[in-house]
Amino acid sequence: MSTLDLSLNKLIGEIPQELGQLSSLHGLNLSHNQLIGPIPKSFSNLTQLESLDLSHNNLSGEIPSTLIDINSLEIFNVSHNNLSGNPFLCGPPLEKSCTEIHESPPSQQKSSETSDGKWYQVDLLVFSTSFSVSYIIFFMGVASVLYINSHWQQQCFNLFEDRIYWCYYFALNTLKRLANRMCH
Repeated sequence: MSTLDLSLNKLIGEIPQELGQLSSLHGLNLSHNQLIGPIPKSFSNLTQLESLDLSHNNLSGEIPSTLIDINSLEIFNVSHNNLSGNPFLCGPPLEKSCTEIHESPPSQQKSSETSDGKWYQVDLLVFSTSFSVSYIIFFMGVASVLYINSHWQQQCFNLFEDRIYWCYYFALNTLKRLANRMCH
């Protein structure tokens, strides 16, 4: 296995230390979950790791200094965690030493999910506008094809005519049956 992608799985709890035993892993994506706690020190065993994405979680604590030793690591994303603006964040490459910390880390904050439990939020105005524009473009495309191609135009009109007659006779027969039942 070269890549492990567990993003968007609503995983909760701390990151298992055992993931650090997957030494042949080239990519690890645990983003958009509800993971808490520190980044495991065992990740320094992932010597072939090229990409590590831990963004959009509730990780806190220090970034293990041993991650600097992974020479192949090109992408390291820990954005949107409790690491940003965390006064308890320490260790290399930061100048703040972890031995200076004596207080406990802050309690976990709410994850990046919205109040209705979704990690995304639909903007109703954007959705309505894009839906309307798409509908108009589709309708204009069909109308253009029917205007240009007379064979398809005839087939389309025949189809509509058949459906209109079918609906008419269906309604007529249904009303006749209802009238007969009411009279008898």
